[in-house]
Amino acid sequence: MESTVKKDIRSLSKEDLRTFFEDQGDKAFRGDQVYTWLWQKSVYDFAEMTNLSKATRALLETHFIINNIAVETMQRSQDGTIKNAVRLHDGLVVESVLIPTSKRSTACVSSQVGCSLDCTFCATAKLKRMRNLNPDEIFDQVVTIDRQSKLYFNRPLSNIVFMGMGEPLMNYNAVVKAIDKITSPEALGMSPKRITISTSGVPKMIKKMADDGLKCQLAVSLHSAIEEIRNRIMPFSKSFPLEELKDSLAYWYEKTKSRITYEYVVWKGINDDTASIDALIRFCKHVPCKVNLIEYNPIGDGMFSQAPAAVTDAYIQALEKERIVVKVRRSRGKDIDAACGQLANKS
Repeated sequence: MESTVKKDIRSLSKEDLRTFFEDQGDKAFRGDQVYTWLWQKSVYDFAEMTNLSKATRALLETHFIINNIAVETMQRSQDGTIKNAVRLHDGLVVESVLIPTSKRSTACVSSQVGCSLDCTFCATAKLKRMRNLNPDEIFDQVVTIDRQSKLYFNRPLSNIVFMGMGEPLMNYNAVVKAIDKITSPEALGMSPKRITISTSGVPKMIKKMADDGLKCQLAVSLHSAIEEIRNRIMPFSKSFPLEELKDSLAYWYEKTKSRITYEYVVWKGINDDTASIDALIRFCKHVPCKVNLIEYNPIGDGMFSQAPAAVTDAYIQALEKERIVVKVRRSRGKDIDAACGQLANKS
């Protein structure tokens, strides 16, 4: 007797679920009930769908599975940051982070197992890209962190950043589908303005984001506005010259009127000179933006080191003189390898 491979029920739309129940001789609204359990209540077990009859739950068990994530290990930093090592249904692992401050809780979520790119300063980039995450796997990270925020900090999640493992624009369709669920009133109902997609800079996909009308915030890992330096520390960028990136960002702003954030680490001996500061200022004047100067988080290879505070101060003074908004972003969770660029599945 042939065994039927069960389908992941969360790959079905609400209309698909309604059709399934009609085909089974049941009422279409059963599909609405199941959809609510899956996406608004984030239930991973058909037995918990208590407004369905036992026969209906048994029917679902016969035909479907729920490929949910599971937190394998959770680490807590001295500063309150929480890092999750998340086991996926096929045994692969990604990491996600809850970053609490006095006023907000931010989820830093992953979009790929490993990474498609090759930034030399990032621990995640040293991992081979195993696969893209599915929309529900991205969604589950957010749900998990929201629950942790309520449990440990007595408040719901306030912000989401796609700054975990992977390049989100290299998994565009799944990221967009996950955001649709996260922002849907029928699921988590979060405002898209509280979601930031952080990309290393893929011009074609930035334009697609604009054309598709995404309401999210956009952040770009820039790190140098000098082509030769950027190509050296982010080798993939040879395929995406700065002029192309500038054009795509201008297109984004024209379509969305949403200011861009540039993420920028200042390293000793790499971009700690006047020429680098001047190049960044010229780049910033191309489109309305703000600059986040990010503290470097060592990844143990000795290739990079944080520039002295005086250099960061020189950046701040030069940018502010040109009326460019600039902030210094201190890293959180360094003691558990949870800070920017440190996610490498060490756990």
